Amino acid sequence: MKTNGKVYLVGAGPGDPGLFTVKGMHCLKKADVVLYDYLVQEKLLSHVDERAEIIYVGKKAGRHTLEQEKINELLVKKAKEGKNVVRLKGGDPFVFGRGAEEALELVKRGVPFEVVPGVTAAVAVSAYAGIPLTHRDFNSTLIFVTGHENPLKEKSAVHWSELASGRGTLVIFMGVKNLPLITGALIKYGKSGNTPVAVVYRGTFPDQKVVTGTLCDIAGRVEEEKMKSPALVIIGEVVNLREKLNWYESLPLFGKKIVITRSRSQAGKLAALLDELGAETVEIPVIRIKSIEDYKTIDTAVERIKDYDWLIFTSVNGVHMFFERFFLLNDIRDLSGVKLAAIGPATKKEIEALHVRVDFLPSEYVAECFTGEFIRNYEIKNRKFLLISSDKARDHIRKTFTELGGDCTAVTGYKTTAGELSREEFNEKINGLSIDWVTFTSSSTVKNFFKLYGGKKRFKIASIGPVTSKSVHDAGFSPDAEADEHTIPGLVKAILGFYGRRE
Repeated sequence: MKTNGKVYLVGAGPGDPGLFTVKGMHCLKKADVVLYDYLVQEKLLSHVDERAEIIYVGKKAGRHTLEQEKINELLVKKAKEGKNVVRLKGGDPFVFGRGAEEALELVKRGVPFEVVPGVTAAVAVSAYAGIPLTHRDFNSTLIFVTGHENPLKEKSAVHWSELASGRGTLVIFMGVKNLPLITGALIKYGKSGNTPVAVVYRGTFPDQKVVTGTLCDIAGRVEEEKMKSPALVIIGEVVNLREKLNWYESLPLFGKKIVITRSRSQAGKLAALLDELGAETVEIPVIRIKSIEDYKTIDTAVERIKDYDWLIFTSVNGVHMFFERFFLLNDIRDLSGVKLAAIGPATKKEIEALHVRVDFLPSEYVAECFTGEFIRNYEIKNRKFLLISSDKARDHIRKTFTELGGDCTAVTGYKTTAGELSREEFNEKINGLSIDWVTFTSSSTVKNFFKLYGGKKRFKIASIGPVTSKSVHDAGFSPDAEADEHTIPGLVKAILGFYGRRE
């Protein structure tokens, strides 16, 4: 008899993927099927196994991809096929998320389930708006309310007269459509028209927008700003604290949309730094890092490693690829007597993670600086060098050392190829975005980006260094920011510098 699978009702949080729980991530990684909602950040889906089935079942006001009954049926069907099913819901499944309805259906049909709580929008959105839900000087109660129903209907499930008489904070979910009726009802039942109100649109997202006012005027202000769902309404004296506690919208890159063109495997560090500064990052990888097809040349160099005086790495990718082959054929003792050089602190860090010391790192992370400083500090003539780089790397180091009497062997450690997007897919994605910046971390990213991009410059360009900037100029454009330190943190600093910030 086939064993049932299991359903995990997982709260995805309010939007910011950084607020997703560790247990939720564990569930995603082992899922066979994922059913996700409209407000779920699609970045979370990158953690799902590529063999898993991903089904969008989102519901917007007036537009349902699937009715709730169909969603319930799908959960049961997939679980009875013996699959691990994740029902990924915005916010928390049991706070106005209809998670209880889904759970009851699973109980009725004999399907095992677990609930993984998420950070509810009430808590997260208010915090990102700089509004504490409780403060001992202002309130001692907190009430969550649905604003989905008309408060003036004959039999309302919400007792607005009781809510109007309390001094606590009210948090109203799905209340924008009925906001004039809600504020009118609260005033009608005795709540002061001067009570502070905030309406937060897309809270915790980089395009978060907040409108504040009072019960008397907030509906008009929201209409004037053309605010729609998804939005949360916060009513109470604590709203006045936003003026001092508005931390999220004060981040230096808040609201800026920045494209990352690095390979998907390398985009994470840059995305994380920009996200921390309030930017919205969009990954459009225009290059791929691939293993070489024939290992004969690199394996020969590895077997003869003791013949070399210096081993030179130009990138983190080269470190990964070289040592993967090295440890298949040798062990760490075979590096005895061989000195190591790296271009860039990230490359140095990757080598040292293997408990191998780096003997030389230039003060600037470009080939010309590397050779200039190396020549002033070390003998070149009659020394043997092994240089590990990509198939698209410049030949400056090998050429310079050879001209000075050194024996420099350049070995391709990895290949850099174009990204997976076709020209049509690329331009559809780019043209569908209102972009502030495009970042380039190598000449390859520049060349591949502008091979695909056929439009005029309608965004600012950030370059990691002069070599990359030259490729930008060759493409007929000019960088708006260039990193002084040719690293990922240096690139971020250059963007901040454009706005006169030093964070």
